[in-house]
Amino acid sequence: MRSAAEEFQELTPEHESTGNPLGWPGYDEARERAAAPESVIYGNAVIGGVKVVLIEFEFRFLGGSVGRATGDRLVHAFRTARERGVPVVSSIATGGSRMQEGMFSLRQLQRVVKECQLNRVSGIPHIAVLRDPTTGGVWASLGSGGDVVLGVEGAQVGFAGRRVRKPEEAEHPAFTAEGQFAAGQVDAVVRPDDLAKTVGTWLELLTGGQPEPAEVPHALGEAELPESGWDAVLRARAPRRPRAQAYLESYLDSYALISGDRAGGVDSGMLCGIGRRGGRSIAFAAQTGTPTRPAGYRTATRLIGLANRLGIPVLTLIDTPGADNSAASEAAGLAPSIAGAFSAAVSTRIPVTTLVIGEGGSGGALALAGPERTWITPDGYFSVIGPQAAASILKRPEDDVPAVADQLKLRPQDLLELGLVAGIASPSVDRWR
Repeated sequence: MRSAAEEFQELTPEHESTGNPLGWPGYDEARERAAAPESVIYGNAVIGGVKVVLIEFEFRFLGGSVGRATGDRLVHAFRTARERGVPVVSSIATGGSRMQEGMFSLRQLQRVVKECQLNRVSGIPHIAVLRDPTTGGVWASLGSGGDVVLGVEGAQVGFAGRRVRKPEEAEHPAFTAEGQFAAGQVDAVVRPDDLAKTVGTWLELLTGGQPEPAEVPHALGEAELPESGWDAVLRARAPRRPRAQAYLESYLDSYALISGDRAGGVDSGMLCGIGRRGGRSIAFAAQTGTPTRPAGYRTATRLIGLANRLGIPVLTLIDTPGADNSAASEAAGLAPSIAGAFSAAVSTRIPVTTLVIGEGGSGGALALAGPERTWITPDGYFSVIGPQAAASILKRPEDDVPAVADQLKLRPQDLLELGLVAGIASPSVDRWR
């Protein structure tokens, strides 16, 4: 990353640990053979026009391992970023803790995590770049602690390094950037040639927040209001109705996605990320019309928390028949994940603007709604429960479903009249057809 920076000024801590604390045989000679002063080089830099503190691991220095001096450098780097109010970019390549320093090395992870957390609370963005390899305690602290985590294509990434894994799992794809992305631990896998551009894009997005609420998107589908409740349901379920991706592409000049709940799950039916609109950043969590799984709610919660810390307004797009009610989702913590999304949306200090663009199915939809700033499109509906499920609970025949839909008062105009939405989104001049 240093080679991609427009500027770089190396820093060193005022006090840096030295010596061989355990008297490890050959340790001093190994340090002398390394063609670098330590396993971490850091300093003030400019990437993509944004001032940052850049941390870069030197794998040739004892496998990029973390010892006491490394800890001193990482602490100073994060404190410098906090003092200057600039993001941190960590470019990591490491085998983990330095065994030649024993528990002195392991204790550095606590120091690093503390500084990461202090910067997080202070609203300092952190982008972690996982190079080959990123293993051990550094992946479990500095690497996974990034607000945005980017894995370099083909990199080995895992808590257990190749030499300490079970022989039959030594080359398992789970221990790669691609495997970590599939498991919801990494936001994107990036080609080496694209890394500088991707980091620059994310720096612009993470530092472009302004306090004003996100504008309500124009409605892209039908302009006329539905005549009946059942008509509203059918229109919201129409296959050709514009979905979240169409709204994001119409509303934002550009955007980048985060991925995963950091707990082993990914829900492709929840698009979360940050985009640019009119020169400022807007975070978004958008349902795509499928039942939302626990990983989707947890990813949305992560996104809203990130936006709250960085002062970036949030747009949520609601479009789901409801939360996924499968046994797998129940076992994966469906109710707690919904509760987390509710809590994030109602307690954030930054404004959350919501547009219902299709189905608004029960609490699985409401979990993403801004309490005072929820709008709906003419081809959307919002209901305590779907009309078929309501009829089933009431033991009414299938022929009564349309009547139940009317009784639920789920049409956009019903919701507006009842004061349950702030308004009905106006159609775009160039709306989708």
